[in-house]
Amino acid sequence: MDAFTAGLLQRIKATESDLTRARNDGDDFLVEVEQGELDDLRRLAAEHGVEVGAYRV
Repeated sequence: MDAFTAGLLQRIKATESDLTRARNDGDDFLVEVEQGELDDLRRLAAEHGVEVGAYRV
């Protein structure tokens, strides 16, 4: 795995965690922000052929 892929996957994992935390806290604004970030990261991954689920443990 190259540095780009590793970094992107780490950002996705962190954003998913932040999104879960925002949902649990009931912070609707932060949920929207984190969901937007996650959507952008997933789009970027798809554009570069990074299969997000393929690297999950």
